[in-house]
Amino acid sequence: MQIVNHRNPSRLYADLNSTLEATVLTFEGIYTPAITPYAADGSIDFAAFADVLESLIEARVHGIIIGGSTGEYYAQSAEERLALVEHASKVISQRLPLIVGTGAIRTEDAVTFATHARDHKADAILVTSPPYALPTEQENAHHALTIDKAAQLPIMLYNYPGRMGISMGETYFREVTRSANVVAIKESSGDFNNLHLLACQFPQIALSCGWDDQALEFFAWGARSWVCAGSNFIPREHVALYEACVVEKDFAKGRKIMAALMPLMNFLDGGKFVQSIKYGSELAGLKAGPVRAPLQALEEEEQAQLKAVIESVKRNVAAVTAS
Repeated sequence: MQIVNHRNPSRLYADLNSTLEATVLTFEGIYTPAITPYAADGSIDFAAFADVLESLIEARVHGIIIGGSTGEYYAQSAEERLALVEHASKVISQRLPLIVGTGAIRTEDAVTFATHARDHKADAILVTSPPYALPTEQENAHHALTIDKAAQLPIMLYNYPGRMGISMGETYFREVTRSANVVAIKESSGDFNNLHLLACQFPQIALSCGWDDQALEFFAWGARSWVCAGSNFIPREHVALYEACVVEKDFAKGRKIMAALMPLMNFLDGGKFVQSIKYGSELAGLKAGPVRAPLQALEEEEQAQLKAVIESVKRNVAAVTAS
């Protein structure tokens, strides 16, 4: 696979202006980063993975993301990641938008994941910063645009400096918006300054909440989607907040739903995020299996706490929507 190696992203995209054709995908609603179930021996349980995907389709979320942090991509081999994309494409069969994560340290590897996603009918790709490498904003933009040139799919950026070590900023956004394929961003910095920057200066990048306890604020600033891991096990409650704020534009109702969801947000912020999502999925009747090392399962006391939180959230959100 040949990768064009220009020194800056501006030059890279000057070469594409005559041929670039963007595919339009509107990011609206609840997008679930699906868990990856594992069997007792640690291998991927593809039958259980299919059940997870079917449960999300049945729950009427608006799109499914695989190959993200919640799916434990960082603990999977390249071969496993490719196999998950192929399986998801067959199961979903274009019933919902499929977005595939391309996260990798090496640009060449991210390109491989992106072109493979295109070849297996993904609707969009998730493009993050390469972890550990600490590129400048110009270098990081070149990374994203190289992936874009190879894949030619709609892109949802994924800004998560807590895991990647760097944040996407104004210089980065100015460069990557040279491509019409950059249509959305999962903003997970937790920094309201970045939310305001995007909303005010880069309105062509659709905002998607990636920091759960800020969902209400994101919707107030014009976001029309939310990438939320908790929707693996309580999707309807997350959809309820989206519908209140975006569809009904009833922020008084939205505040009540958000208040009901906050105990879950606070629990997930406790440091065992993926473990909690997978246990919540087990409580919802799905086979999630263990997390992969170095993570370890929740303790029994933590499991009991999460179960109580989920029951309370479901009860309280139901009370709001019923009224």
